[in-house]
Amino acid sequence: MIPKRAKGGNDTGGLLFYLYGPGKRDEHENPRMVAAWAPWVPDPARAPDMTVGELGLLLDAPVQALPGNPPAEHVYHVAVRAAPEDPLLTDEQWAEVARTMMDAAGVAPHGDSWGCRWVAIRHADDHIHIVATKARQDGIQPNLRQDIVRMQRLARQFEVRWGLRQLTSGDRTAKRWPTTGETRKASRRHLAESARDQLERAVRTAAAASAGEDEFFGRLRSSGVRVAQRGGPDGGTPVGFSVALPGDRDRGDRAVWFAGSSLAYDLSLPRVRERWQVPVPDPEVPPNTLWQTLEHNLTAASERFGAGGRRQGAGDVAALGDLLVTVAATAPPVAGSQLRSSATEFERAARAPGRRDLGGEAQLLLRSSVRILVSAARASGRNDAVAFLGFLLALTTAVRAAQLWHEEQGHHLQAEAAKRTGEPLREAVEVVTGASADAGAQPRARRTVSAATESGRAPMPADVVARTVPTHASTVLLDPAWPALHSRLTDLERQGIEPAPVLAAVAARRELRSSDSVAQVLIWRLDGWATAQGVPLRTRAASTASRVGATPPPPPRAIAGSSIKAKPAPGPETDGPSRSR
Repeated sequence: MIPKRAKGGNDTGGLLFYLYGPGKRDEHENPRMVAAWAPWVPDPARAPDMTVGELGLLLDAPVQALPGNPPAEHVYHVAVRAAPEDPLLTDEQWAEVARTMMDAAGVAPHGDSWGCRWVAIRHADDHIHIVATKARQDGIQPNLRQDIVRMQRLARQFEVRWGLRQLTSGDRTAKRWPTTGETRKASRRHLAESARDQLERAVRTAAAASAGEDEFFGRLRSSGVRVAQRGGPDGGTPVGFSVALPGDRDRGDRAVWFAGSSLAYDLSLPRVRERWQVPVPDPEVPPNTLWQTLEHNLTAASERFGAGGRRQGAGDVAALGDLLVTVAATAPPVAGSQLRSSATEFERAARAPGRRDLGGEAQLLLRSSVRILVSAARASGRNDAVAFLGFLLALTTAVRAAQLWHEEQGHHLQAEAAKRTGEPLREAVEVVTGASADAGAQPRARRTVSAATESGRAPMPADVVARTVPTHASTVLLDPAWPALHSRLTDLERQGIEPAPVLAAVAARRELRSSDSVAQVLIWRLDGWATAQGVPLRTRAASTASRVGATPPPPPRAIAGSSIKAKPAPGPETDGPSRSR
């Protein structure tokens, strides 16, 4: 259950008309009042002698009675939303939520007949809107300090009491999420993300890769971002900065600027400067040993993670976050999308509550790795896939070490973020595993018969799987990911490439026993092999077709020499990263 402050303003009646109306983006179904400041308040949706406009006048009466001019913004608006998987709450339960939260917020304390006037309106199954006017009936202004924090604490109690999804109260380390207006603006412009999200990523990338203030602002400007530095009282050393996207303007045709601290609390200029308190030299590493050096640094840092205490551990996770951001921007493109996802997922895990010390031994190893990557950006190519794979495995281990440290400190939100980071990293490992496999099967002219069987026809994908990975054949053919794998194998055959040696090569590159979905792992490895070999697999179309209900591949049939009946028992294969789907 999430209470969130929404836009208020000074038009009580206009907001009520919207809440009782059909809605603009979401359909409002059966709008009705579930609670109010007094039991006698009639509901315009049910009482024929009460209109929405008259309800607005009732709410505004204490505001109009204030001496002098009314406040510029007197409307208090909070939305309280349940999780999609939560059980459906009754109107009576939502009424209890509204009354209790207005008491906790200081709007209308229990037993205080002179509190602010408010109403709770429900027009959907999963949330309510609470509208109040910020003027007590005795003419005193309400004390709303820390209102959302107090309401969040109450929400945790309701979650336990009613069996709802249990969330964790904020620890002031979350990024600043886009407002509704910013999201709608991006939607109108057909942009994939809001200006705030674009700027947050640009500032974080520049901060992670920089070794000083001049380099930081230079990288920001080079990325195409507008930068404005805010000078101190003497006009000398900057005390802050703001960024804006070119062409992003408000209704008054003015540039929309965001301060670094408004993007995320660790992107204020003082927090960015913390990275440079301990200088880190730029090591000279030959390109042919780049990934091996980084793997060694990561392995050593993982062993020392959090060894210097709580503050140094906070610095360690911050440095690991910078490394993930830099890797996403400079690593070989074969696993670019997975690495970008991992950097995004780890963003919350890189910020631990409280102060941090960025001078620990693990942190210096990680910062040194960042400088190596920056100085040798994109120095490695396709031939470095094997060495890059070792680096990715070390990176997975480091993220796991960060997760364990957060769990030991009781940082549940950060530990969960680190856990989510492991998912795209393991996917990147499998993609690079496929890219490093030499199948000996290159594209060639289309043949009339490819790898023909005794009957003169090409083997079906099910035959290919059964003969190349017989130990896992039954699991693969019954896996939900089998249709997508079937499409890739068929596409290889269509392009004149024998799928059997390719599948055998990517399957033999690393063990498969520890994978939760062998079929999905084989898909990632085939995609990596195709990228490395320059083979244009139509994977997106195949995956989309399988999702929207296109004709599935034929069911697996009995194949001579194989038994496709039950999942094979675990064997003594070596351990490796698993992947849950």
